[in-house]
Amino acid sequence: MSRYGDLLRAPGVARIISAQLTARFPNGMLSLAYLLHIEGITDSYGSAGLVLAATSVGQAVAGPLTSRWMGIWGMRRVLTLTLIVCTLSMAGIAFLTVPVWAYMLIGLVGGLATPPVQPAVRTIYPKMVNSRQLTPLFSLDASAQEIIWIAAPVVTTFIATQVSTVAAIVVAMVFLVGGGAWFIACPEVGRVRIPRSRRRMGLVLARRPVLLATITGFLLVGACAAVEAAVVSSFGEGSAQSGFVLAIWAVASLIGGLSFGHIPVGPWALARRMFVVFVGMALAIFAFDFWSLSAALVVAGITLAPALAVMFAIVSASVRFSDTAEAYGWVGTGQLIGAALGSAVAGFLIDAQGSVGGFWAAAAFAGVGFIVPTVFRRWHPDLRGRDASPIPDTEPIAVQPS
Repeated sequence: MSRYGDLLRAPGVARIISAQLTARFPNGMLSLAYLLHIEGITDSYGSAGLVLAATSVGQAVAGPLTSRWMGIWGMRRVLTLTLIVCTLSMAGIAFLTVPVWAYMLIGLVGGLATPPVQPAVRTIYPKMVNSRQLTPLFSLDASAQEIIWIAAPVVTTFIATQVSTVAAIVVAMVFLVGGGAWFIACPEVGRVRIPRSRRRMGLVLARRPVLLATITGFLLVGACAAVEAAVVSSFGEGSAQSGFVLAIWAVASLIGGLSFGHIPVGPWALARRMFVVFVGMALAIFAFDFWSLSAALVVAGITLAPALAVMFAIVSASVRFSDTAEAYGWVGTGQLIGAALGSAVAGFLIDAQGSVGGFWAAAAFAGVGFIVPTVFRRWHPDLRGRDASPIPDTEPIAVQPS
């Protein structure tokens, strides 16, 4: 813990982590808020899953593109424009009464305009700390983001059930605008300039660690999205218990991230963490009440943040600095496609089989998520004793002959 204390005392680290967490707080709110809001209107989890899927697909398409734009137009311009459009989309979902296809279209636009806060902050981190502190900082970031998943489900469920689903979306809008403005105003966002990438868009995926992190992240987040839908359906939309179960799950991930963040990242690191996630989600299939489900998700959560931290570290160590934002954009795209597919598959299985169908979907995603880094472990760099900082950008320097 003293290592994390040293990190937070480094200039600007506490501020940038707090600002980006606030800006990303709606990420933990919108899935539940949209799920409850659309299900309340249409009386169908399948329809709600389609709206969530459309939103996530929009985010997935935009991820690498808006991340790359930050190297062309600067972080602040891209973040400000996307913040405005995304806020308007959330307002449309909250206040308009339209057919499901129209909600899907509005969600798609909002997803396309999701501010690229995550790629921005993970591009900034290597410029804020020394190489020895970078891997622990990624672990701290992955753990700290669990605060979103601890507080956001509880806040969303309470507001949606006790006030209204519209109020829950409005609160998410307030966090997006306030946190986004705070993050954009941070000095570090203005100081760090992402070099314009000289590579074609998408070429960064030729880096095997980036592709491994993208595929595994897709499967991990797909499992998480399926669990979220299954938990909500288990207790019903009028119960606050679902929010507390999800919060317990996030607390386990937070504890795991802080406990295991110092462990060196070897070639089996991702596979081992994903195996524990799979075991926990498989156990959730057989859970029968609040406590048994919470216990299963504690097992699943204990290596969730550590798995994400490993993905961030292997990407950082494998690409040039000018490509880091796009690389993290692709990783985010994989995660968001996973969220879209996980929500949609779980929604239809829940309609067909009840909440257990959602847990079966989660276990399937997590199981494949363990198999992939096991089979392709040679793609996983061994960072034990290595610097996890991005590869410096170099270019020829013209020399005047004498």
